[in-house]
Amino acid sequence: MMLTPPEASAAEAQAAIVEEFGFFGDWSERYQYLIDLGKRLPAFPDDWKTEANRLQGCQSKVWIVPEARDGRLFFAAASDSSIVSGLVYLALRVYSGRTPAEIRATAPDFVQAIGLSKHLSPTRSNGFAALLAFIQHTAESA
Repeated sequence: MMLTPPEASAAEAQAAIVEEFGFFGDWSERYQYLIDLGKRLPAFPDDWKTEANRLQGCQSKVWIVPEARDGRLFFAAASDSSIVSGLVYLALRVYSGRTPAEIRATAPDFVQAIGLSKHLSPTRSNGFAALLAFIQHTAESA
């Protein structure tokens, strides 16, 4: 149920994301790709969709559950929004399954590189920032 990214490092994951988004010429195609990525999130149990697991700061509902295992942090997450689910997938692809030190040392450079910062609504940008902050805070607390 926890997303384990295919790339060996967070830097490789970010590079792959930038390359993938480079295939699309306009933002309507990129939004569709985000929606498709959101469908790749592993199943998230309904009994995890509690207020305790709900990410604050998002207009859409986002639930996230961290798990520490073998010196690494894994995250499971879900959203009630298709585009936000895609954003969640991107964040987990970069950060889930990494050591706390790697998470802390990895700035979300892919956000600027693929143009997300310019093309997300203010509420989605704030929610995505809250998700990234939660991941960083979890790594700092580990």
